[in-house]
Amino acid sequence: MSLLIVHDLGKAFRAYRSEWLRFARWFGVPVTPSEEHWVLRHVSFNIQPGEAIGIVGQNGAGKSTLLKIITGTLQPAEGWVRVHGRIAAILELGMGFNPELTGRQNVFHAAGLMGFGVEQIHKAMPDIEAFAEIGEYFDEPVRTYSSGMQMRVAFAVATAYRPEILIVDEALSVGDAYFQHKSFDRIREFREQGTTLLIVSHDRSAIQSLCDRAILLENGTAIKDGKPEEVFDFYNALIAEKETSTVQVKELENGKAQTSSGTGEARVEEIALYNSKGEVAECVGVGERVELRIRVKVYEAVETLVLGYSIKDRLGQIMYGTNTWHTGQVIQNPQAGDEYCFIIAFGANLGVGSYSIQTALVDRETHLSFNYEWRDLALVFNVINIDKTQFAGCLWNEPQITIEERAQ
Repeated sequence: MSLLIVHDLGKAFRAYRSEWLRFARWFGVPVTPSEEHWVLRHVSFNIQPGEAIGIVGQNGAGKSTLLKIITGTLQPAEGWVRVHGRIAAILELGMGFNPELTGRQNVFHAAGLMGFGVEQIHKAMPDIEAFAEIGEYFDEPVRTYSSGMQMRVAFAVATAYRPEILIVDEALSVGDAYFQHKSFDRIREFREQGTTLLIVSHDRSAIQSLCDRAILLENGTAIKDGKPEEVFDFYNALIAEKETSTVQVKELENGKAQTSSGTGEARVEEIALYNSKGEVAECVGVGERVELRIRVKVYEAVETLVLGYSIKDRLGQIMYGTNTWHTGQVIQNPQAGDEYCFIIAFGANLGVGSYSIQTALVDRETHLSFNYEWRDLALVFNVINIDKTQFAGCLWNEPQITIEERAQ
């Protein structure tokens, strides 16, 4: 059975010529609004127990509105939501905290609204206080708190009891890096224990490390639902294009979806990875010196040409990326028919695993002005450990360890 069902959800904000007409509509009188703005339309998806879903999209796409409807703080204009289980949600800083009450008093109110009794709250209070780590401020009025301190208390009380569904909006982006790591560790613990997660974030690495699926909202509509890597690749292509007309998704032989986009003035014609012996390789050793060779052809004259590339792990997280704008190697005024071979030499100082190359042909330091070609999964290769000391992680950084025996 699905833990959460969202069916044909829509939300419109309406304006009326007078408040009397608004009141009349509440009582069922058919009144036409003077203005109507839909922020969500025809959104449907199911979430199974234990799944982790990331909601992504540009500002104004309807992400926060969707979460508010799911948690019941907003009513939909159409469609419905069914929830089977207890929800804990962190949508906005403060969670409705009273600024005149202390953090401790607000925890009592917030936990009470979540349905917990006085005895349960008393029992959990020491853990909430310890997790928030705000010291004496816990017994000071919330109006004296910084936004980061409010976030600490809000997250501590929302996660004091493991919920069936945990919903987190961008609020976790507030505050210091230490508490963000601590919060994500708790979220991962909940995931391991079976909690279903619904999270909104612009942090690609957070979504890809925590989530099984991602849903992309664009202008209030869910336009893609799939693996986080594929959804983010499509999302980045949309941002680059600012329209969907040239975005293409192609299924590769390995079953992965390759997203490409661009206006086509220049294109990657050939790409290959060469090992330390100068041979084309699909598999290289940890720390081996390799060369990435990319042949580019110009189809229409442009003012400037920049090649960018990124190395991504199997989850789509970027291990390293740069471009020839940053390295001071911009090609000026290339003409139609010109070809260039970019040779990128580097050490494969990566952990054991599968990696991919993402390429971008643009005019400047980013792809947001002119995007000639953007291609994900342009090349896939594997890294194996042939002759290095066994290690864990995504970075090979072999140390020299010295042990000194101290005299008694």
